[in-house]
Amino acid sequence: MDLGNLMAFDPTHHFESVPSSRQELTRACLEKGTELVQAIANAVFALPSTDDPDGPIVRLPPPTTALPREKHLPKPKPPTKWELFAKMKGIKNHKKDKRVFDEQTGTWKRRHGYDRVNDDKDIPIIEAKLSDEPGEDPFSKRKAEKKQRVEKQEKNRLQNLKQAAKAGALPSHVQLAATALPITGTHGEAPKKASKEELQNVAGMAATATASGGKFDKKLPGEKPAKHAGKYRKFLPVVEGKGMSSQEKQQTAKILDQLMNKSSHGMLDVNKAVTMFNVKKEKQRNKEKEHKTSSAASKLKPKKKSLKKSSKKKH
Repeated sequence: MDLGNLMAFDPTHHFESVPSSRQELTRACLEKGTELVQAIANAVFALPSTDDPDGPIVRLPPPTTALPREKHLPKPKPPTKWELFAKMKGIKNHKKDKRVFDEQTGTWKRRHGYDRVNDDKDIPIIEAKLSDEPGEDPFSKRKAEKKQRVEKQEKNRLQNLKQAAKAGALPSHVQLAATALPITGTHGEAPKKASKEELQNVAGMAATATASGGKFDKKLPGEKPAKHAGKYRKFLPVVEGKGMSSQEKQQTAKILDQLMNKSSHGMLDVNKAVTMFNVKKEKQRNKEKEHKTSSAASKLKPKKKSLKKSSKKKH
């Protein structure tokens, strides 16, 4: 019994007689499986447990059975061109220091990163050579050479990945192209040629990958408009015609069924509706009460006599 994996087995089990039918074999296997599951349950309940608000918690012992791997063993990567060359020449890889002495500034600087050694920004003057062409900018030439080196390094990196993919040792997180090579570990085979439908889908995605969805982009000569992959919303015709009444009747009946369905009570928040009704009723009651008090107060107030001067003059 392996409690770490919650697994139990009986290596000495054997049938007393050969089962005569498949039903009898299934029944015998179920009986033996029930015994093993009951043994696992008894062993688990016998382990020490700790109390918890959700119930007792049991810590299982470490597993004792080595289970097989889910995926195949990783294949070794094929050596790169530099590794083959270094092995042939006997070149060994030595650990480089992070700090390097810069002869231009006379200080120690980083080998890579910010404020590194031999930085292009730290070179104020470049000596001219006899091979330099007149009128050529040495600084722009230096940048172009660096760009070429970076492109060459990227090309070598992709070439090494292609060789690793051929040997089946490409990492699972690396994929060279969406339709060229499958992800490592999958059973898909690498297609030799993309189909016409796949090319149309990729071209349509690229054409609509703009802010306007490809509406204001310039069309190539002979380019067909991309097919609309989505679903269009259908409306009822404005003018009545054949079958118009039945379509409208079906649509109205469908809406009415949704409203009158017994299971549609979840669409209404009963507590919120009752609260709103009570608040509205309370506001109306307070308003009527204020109106009554204001009218009663106006009745209790004495009426003031108007003291108007008489317009009659004494003679």
